[in-house]
Amino acid sequence: MNDEIDQRQKDEQATQTRAGLLNLPYMDVRTYPELPKFELLSNADMYQMHAVILQAQAGSMIIGVTTRTGQRSMNELKNRFSDYNVEFRLISDVAFRDFMRMYDPPKEVHYQDIDIKPDQQQSSVSEVSAQLDQVRADDMFSYLVTQAQKLGASDIHLENADEDVRIRFRVDGVMHEIARLNRDKFRQLMSSIAIAANVSVEATASQTGHVEFKLPNPPEGSDPVINMRVETIPTIHGQDVVLRVFTLDKDLLKLENLGLDERQRKLVDEVVAHPTGLVMSVGPTGSGKTTTLYSILSALNTPDKKIITLEDPVEYHLPGVVQIPVNTNKDEHFADKLRSILRLDPDVVMVGEIRDIDTAKAALQASLSGHLVLTTFHANDAPSALSRLLDMVGENPLFASAIRLVIAQRLVRTFNESQREPDSPDEHVLALAQKEMDSLPEGYNRPNLRESNLQKPKITPDTPFGYVGQTAVTELLTMSDGLRDMLRRPAREVTADLFAEQARKDGMVTMLQDGIIKAANGTTSLAEVYRVVG
Repeated sequence: MNDEIDQRQKDEQATQTRAGLLNLPYMDVRTYPELPKFELLSNADMYQMHAVILQAQAGSMIIGVTTRTGQRSMNELKNRFSDYNVEFRLISDVAFRDFMRMYDPPKEVHYQDIDIKPDQQQSSVSEVSAQLDQVRADDMFSYLVTQAQKLGASDIHLENADEDVRIRFRVDGVMHEIARLNRDKFRQLMSSIAIAANVSVEATASQTGHVEFKLPNPPEGSDPVINMRVETIPTIHGQDVVLRVFTLDKDLLKLENLGLDERQRKLVDEVVAHPTGLVMSVGPTGSGKTTTLYSILSALNTPDKKIITLEDPVEYHLPGVVQIPVNTNKDEHFADKLRSILRLDPDVVMVGEIRDIDTAKAALQASLSGHLVLTTFHANDAPSALSRLLDMVGENPLFASAIRLVIAQRLVRTFNESQREPDSPDEHVLALAQKEMDSLPEGYNRPNLRESNLQKPKITPDTPFGYVGQTAVTELLTMSDGLRDMLRRPAREVTADLFAEQARKDGMVTMLQDGIIKAANGTTSLAEVYRVVG
């Protein structure tokens, strides 16, 4: 109880300080013997505007607002209550929540677990939608996050449509509809998310926020705190939201869990043994790039090395590593931070993402001065990463000497060992896959897919989609004399296709080939590989 009182006092003091900065009078509602209640604003309006009426009498009105209340909302309140002399007072977020518990008391709701099985999903969507319609905003948010964690969802999507808002979870890389919300309930939910993530419900541009959510009943032995990155973007129907959930077990951040074969693992081990140069992990959002880099960092994380990361935001906390958040929404830049931390004499640096020319050049220069620089980069595959980087930095003789390894990957769903059955792929697909196997580099075992024990998922009540979990299909590109010569040529003279052709001549196994090998080994299906890699 004392901890709660101390925290409330800190919240009020922080709000009082902000009131001075915003030039608004501050009010501590704890001075009221009991909270006043005026039925002049609907619950939906109060949730959306972050405003409550503190006093209304004799032509005067005092309205409590929070740091989340926009100027547009304050103007709307003045216009709505034009018969009153309206004044505003800044109240804390905790005080606002106390008011909303009074206006919108929590109902006794018996929560059900969300079911994404194909034969149950439609009825589950209806039931969950009806359930969410009964509960408060904070409870909606808590329920969705808790259910996402139980289902192993990687992200939660709130998507505005003409008449309502669709909620979907991404589980094992596949989207599943969870519920539909009416506009009023979505505004309440959005308000709760905005408070937690420190974003605005009225923003006209995209925003990024961060939430640390404490699970009410975490599984034994698991981290009770879930970290989420919150991305918002305005659409024609409203503000869409994606919450990316980071719940990775630190014990899983090991190189042996990356799904690398013996040759691929040897290339990564060589980087760990001789940590210099630039290593890029490339792929789209949700392809496991950051997990791969964290696994390499974990292998490098020994007492004799100083490791510093620059991240937007910090997704996982690694003991022994100096992790620095970079808020690119507030005009902080990876390039500037990277130049600064090099003065701290790190052995290894991780840069969250190369997004611009300055960061690309700074990372390349750092990798040439005795550091190992790890970073992510958005590209379709490893050869495309070289092509894009060359377009960004231009012809540079040092560029070719800096790059050590490019890791491109996608995530495919994997079988439950006991829930699979023999597969008979289409002959055309089989012929295309066999052609890829026949073109594997010398020294690789080239499986005959017609004689291989290809499998497909077996649908059961326990595995409604036939898959459990994911693994990476990977291509690792190391620099060769041929690739270095190409990098020294003007960007207009080389293409991603030429880089890919040279890399395959040098022995690179492509993501598609790696996926087909995994299908031949019984890890996943051929259909899943082509679904993901193309």
